[in-house]
Amino acid sequence: MSTTPQLKPSEVTRPAAKSITIGAVCKALQGEFRDISISKIRYLEDQRLLSPQRSTGGYRKYSPDDVARLRTILRLQRDEFLPLRVIRQELASGRQGAAEMPAAENSDGARRWRQNVGVSDAPAYHSLADVIADTHADASLVAELEEYGVIKGESREGTRYYDETEREIVRAVRELARYGVGGRNLRVFRSSADREANLLQQILAPALRSRNPERRKEALEALENLATVSTHLKHLLLVRDLRRMAN
Repeated sequence: MSTTPQLKPSEVTRPAAKSITIGAVCKALQGEFRDISISKIRYLEDQRLLSPQRSTGGYRKYSPDDVARLRTILRLQRDEFLPLRVIRQELASGRQGAAEMPAAENSDGARRWRQNVGVSDAPAYHSLADVIADTHADASLVAELEEYGVIKGESREGTRYYDETEREIVRAVRELARYGVGGRNLRVFRSSADREANLLQQILAPALRSRNPERRKEALEALENLATVSTHLKHLLLVRDLRRMAN
C-alpha cells in the first residue's frame, strides 16, 4: 500500500508575498506616520529612494520590502532628522535593518525617542585629522567653532581630539555653512542648548545624584528621552514659524 510522501518544510512552495498599491501603502502607514501622503511617497520615489515595480497598466506595486524600506526612510526623517542625502547613504550602507527595530518603550508604555548620540553613551574620541576627513569640514571651521565655544576639544601629546558629539556638531555646522551660517551665528544655538540643559538638570538633578545605580540608570534614560523629545519639539516649533514666513 503506497503512502503519500511527506514534503519537508523547505520543499513546500510558499506563495509569493502580495504587492499592494501606493494608496494601500499610505493607509497602512498612517497609524505610525500621520503626515504620510501619496504625494510624499511619490516625491521619495522621484528622489530615487524608492523604486517599486509597475504593473502592465503602469500602476506602482509595492512589495513588503518596499514598504519596509519606506518605513525606514520615514523613521530616519522623523526620529533622527536626517536629510534625504544622508538617508540615501545610510540605506546604501545597510542601515535598513537597524532602523526597522521599533523604538523602545518605557514601563508606562510611552514611546522612547531615538537619537544619533546618546547622553549615556561612552564618548569616543577622534583626532582633528579624523574629524576633518569624516565631516569634510575645513580646519578653519573647526577652529572657529572652538573660538566661539561651540565645541571644546582637548590636546593630548600635541594632537587635538574631539568626542563623538563634537564631531557631529562639526558635521551639522558644515551643512549650515553652505547657507552662509558662520560660527558667530551659532551663539544663539549654544545659548539655547545651555538653557535647556539647565532646565533638564533641574528636573532630574536628585535622581542623577542618587547613589542607587538603578535609580541613576533610570534618570539617565529619562534625561536622554527628554533631550530628544525637546529636540523634536524645537523642530516642530521651527517648522511652524518657517511656514508662517513662507506664507
